Amino acid sequence: MNWETICNSLSSEDRFCAPIEVSGVEYDSRRVESGDVFVAMRGESTDGNQYIETAVTKGATAVVTDSREAYAKLRHEHAKVGAALVERGRRALAEVSSAVMGHPDRELALSAVTGTNGKTTTAFLLETILRSVHRTCVLIGTIETHVGLEVRVSPHTTPESRDILEIFAAGVKVGATEAVMEMSSHALEQERVWGLSVDVAMFTNLTQDHLDYHGTMEKYFAAKARLFSGVGSPPPRVAVINDDDFWGGKRLAHSSLQSEVMRYGMDGGDYRSEDVVLRAGETTFVFKTPNGDVPIRSPLTGRVNVYNLLAASCAALARGLTLEEVVAGAASGSQVPGRFEVVPSSLGFTVVVDYAHTDDALRNLISLARDLVKKHGGRVITLFGCGGDRDKTKRPRMGKAAGEGSDLVVLTSDNPRSEDPMVIIQDALIGVRETATTFIVEEDRAGAIEIAIRAARIGDIVLIAGKGHEKVQILKGGSIPFDDVAIAADVLRGTA
Repeated sequence: MNWETICNSLSSEDRFCAPIEVSGVEYDSRRVESGDVFVAMRGESTDGNQYIETAVTKGATAVVTDSREAYAKLRHEHAKVGAALVERGRRALAEVSSAVMGHPDRELALSAVTGTNGKTTTAFLLETILRSVHRTCVLIGTIETHVGLEVRVSPHTTPESRDILEIFAAGVKVGATEAVMEMSSHALEQERVWGLSVDVAMFTNLTQDHLDYHGTMEKYFAAKARLFSGVGSPPPRVAVINDDDFWGGKRLAHSSLQSEVMRYGMDGGDYRSEDVVLRAGETTFVFKTPNGDVPIRSPLTGRVNVYNLLAASCAALARGLTLEEVVAGAASGSQVPGRFEVVPSSLGFTVVVDYAHTDDALRNLISLARDLVKKHGGRVITLFGCGGDRDKTKRPRMGKAAGEGSDLVVLTSDNPRSEDPMVIIQDALIGVRETATTFIVEEDRAGAIEIAIRAARIGDIVLIAGKGHEKVQILKGGSIPFDDVAIAADVLRGTA
C-alpha cells in the first residue's frame, strides 16, 4: 500500500508523505520487517519511541510517532523515511493497521462484552450459539482466540488494535462474518479498540476490581461505559445490559444511550429467567421475552451462568437469530475452560477449578457450591489466593467471602508477581479471621491443592479458585508452568 495514502488519512500534526510502498505495520520493533510502518507510541510500561532507530535499521520504511522530539530526530537523521507526528499513538496504530490490512473490521459484525465477571463465558456462549446456525466466527478473549475452527493462545484479554485487526483479517480469509470480543476496562480506557464499530455491546456487571489502575469505582465504570458511547466509532446498534446489576440497570441503562436497549435479569428486565433449576452439570429455566417464552437448557452450572446465558441469548437475538435457534444453540454448549471446570474423579466428591479472583466472584462460586452439596450434607472446601501487584483492598474482602461461605479455607499463593506471597496471604487472612471458619495456610500452591483435596470426604466440593484456565504462575523471578486442573488431576489419581 502507498504510504502517501495512509499518511494523508492520519490526523497528524506534521508529516513527510514520500512515495513509499508499505507492506505491514508493527508497534514492536522486534517484529519489524522490511517495508513495515513502525508506530512508536508511549505505553504504560515503556516508550516505543526509544526503538525508532532499531525499527529503521531493520527496514521500516515509515514511522508514526507521538513524540515531537523523536519526529525531529527522525527527519534529521533519516530524511528518506516516511514520517508522521501524531498526538495519540494508539489511535494512529488503529488507523494505520486498518488501512494496511484492508479494513477487515468492516467485513465483520462485532459483538463485544464488558464487565467484571462473566465476560469469558458470555463470549464463549455467544460464539457457540452463532456457530450453531453455521455462522463462521472470530473470538478474542481471555482464554483463547478462535479464527473459524482454528484455536490460538490469547496472551491478553484484549490485544492492541494492530493484533486485533490481524486476527480479523485472518477471519475474513476463512469466511468469517461474525466477531465476538471481550473488552476489558484497560483496553477501553487505553483505546486499544479505537475505531472498531461494535454492533452489539453487552454489560455483565461491575464489582470492585482493578482499582489499583482506575482508582475509584466511578472511574472503573466510566472506562467500561466507553463501549456504549463508541471508542472512535459510533455507539453500538444494540446495548444488552444486566438490569439486576446496580451499575448496569441503575446507571448505564439510564444514561444517554443512543442504542436499542435490551435489559436482562433474573429479577428484572424485559428478557428474564423464570423457573430456574440448578443442578451439577445442568441449568434450566424459562426464557421470557417480549416475543414469547422458551425453555433454555445448558450444560453449564449455576446461577451466575443463568446471567451469562441471558446475556448471550439476548445478543444472539440482536444478531438476528430466532428464539428456537437460541434454544438449540444454548443446549449445544460445553464446559468453558477454568469456569466451574469439574476435574474428573470417581472418589465421591467434586473438585472444581474456577477463575474467581474477586470477592464477588468468589462469593458467587461458593454459593453455587453450597447449593449443590446441601442435599447430601456435604461441605465446601475453598482454596484461594490473591494476585500480587494488584488492588490490595480486595484481599481481606476475598478472605471474608471465603470464610463466610466455606466449611474449610485453604489459603495459598496465586500470582504473587513482585510481592512476597506470605505478605499477600496475611492481608487475606484479616478477612478470614473475621469469620469462625477453620483455615489452613500453605504458601506452595501445589501443596495447598493436595491438602484441600485430601481433606475432602464423600459429598464434598473442593473449589480451587483464582487461576482457572491459566497455565503459568507469575513469580518475582518470572513465570513457571502451573496448571490447577493438571495438578488436581494428579492428586486425584494418587488419592484413588
